[in-house]
Amino acid sequence: MSERLVVIGGDATGMSAASQARRMKDASALEIVVFERGRFTSYSACGIPYWVGGQVADRDALIARTPEEHRSRDIDLRLHTEVVEIDVDGARVRYRDRESGAPAWLSYDHLVIATGARPLRPSLPGIDANGVHGVQALDDGQALLETLEQARGNRAVVVGAGYIGVEMAEALIRRGYDVTMVNRGAEPMSTLDPDMGALVRDAMCGMGIKVVGDADVSEIRTGDDGRVAAVVTDTAEYPADVVVLGIGVRPETDLARAAGLPLGQRGGLRTDLAMRVRGHENVWAGGDCVEVLDLVSGRERHIPLGTHANKHGQIIGANIGGGYAVFPGVVGTAVSKVCELEVARTGLREKDARAAGLQYVTVTVESTNRAGYYPDAAPMTVKMLAERFTGRLLGAQIVGQEGAGKRVDIAAVALTARMTVEQMTMLDLGYAPPFSPVWDPVLVAARKAVTAVRERG
Repeated sequence: MSERLVVIGGDATGMSAASQARRMKDASALEIVVFERGRFTSYSACGIPYWVGGQVADRDALIARTPEEHRSRDIDLRLHTEVVEIDVDGARVRYRDRESGAPAWLSYDHLVIATGARPLRPSLPGIDANGVHGVQALDDGQALLETLEQARGNRAVVVGAGYIGVEMAEALIRRGYDVTMVNRGAEPMSTLDPDMGALVRDAMCGMGIKVVGDADVSEIRTGDDGRVAAVVTDTAEYPADVVVLGIGVRPETDLARAAGLPLGQRGGLRTDLAMRVRGHENVWAGGDCVEVLDLVSGRERHIPLGTHANKHGQIIGANIGGGYAVFPGVVGTAVSKVCELEVARTGLREKDARAAGLQYVTVTVESTNRAGYYPDAAPMTVKMLAERFTGRLLGAQIVGQEGAGKRVDIAAVALTARMTVEQMTMLDLGYAPPFSPVWDPVLVAARKAVTAVRERG
């Protein structure tokens, strides 16, 4: 007798889980039903800013696998269909067709919750006005492009200065807009320490982006036609023909909360190493709706990234399919760019280390992405945190030009291996003048950290 797998959400985690389970069990052994409330599946939300900015010419280039391709693999994929209730005790879900509104129940043997995250949209006057956009799904990107094509002027305000905010600022600059970024924090990129965020601010200002820090938005002002006209803060007003919200996201776990499933401090679902929801043998979850273990601090965190989401789906599908796989945790690695500036981080910031009760030292080094004498060598700043006494690497942040961002992977591997900064100094990294100085900037920072640890310990 076959079992039934029900998946809520048809993007990275959901379709990866469904596809992996299908590879391991055919349709006679496992029926797979996927509910997706939108129009698209298996797409790269991370690519939306580059589609909006014109680097990616076609929306469909962001789609890894179409609904038709999934259905050809015996996956019953139902678009425009929203799950509105999970009955854990009855092992069933209630869903409705978003077009007809017709509700129905469907039982499951295994349930995968892959509902993702929802963009934060503060309750402000005018927040729902025409011309105000969040950017999370392909439909959001399409709506923003339509607004940009119809806008009467070229003034854009980006609210928030996280990854989405800075990437959308670049997209709007590329489209010829005058861009103002309004941020609640003093510096952009709160995932960095403020001293490194200041480097990002200086670079963005040099690109012609007006960066406003320490500003709380109080209102989105509209014109007589109901369209956005300005963003108002506690101290100033910034004219706008389009507004993009880049304030961040929260786990989309309303269904899970109503079903009584366990949530963490950040509102994400809590799972075990196999990505099974804790206390529920047949319920699984992954992607932006879960919290994961931080391997450096030992705490659970909400880190919404596509890299994790795809891994979660693979692990869930393997376990449902009769195999065995676990997700050990993350070190918090992320990269981004705004125009020619690359920004990367991994591990802990200073405030993270303090919150975890760790004593640490920090060092910052200035270097270049290539040998200094090689043409087009550009500056790069590396900041490194190491544990006092032990010298264990705790985190790294990098801001620089071409080639800076992916260098963070060196530190990510070192964090995962629990290496000390002294061990890092002897890493056998590739060298040639077009790619790095003879001492790579990451290793220079590690050497300086070794000295700081010795002096403090």
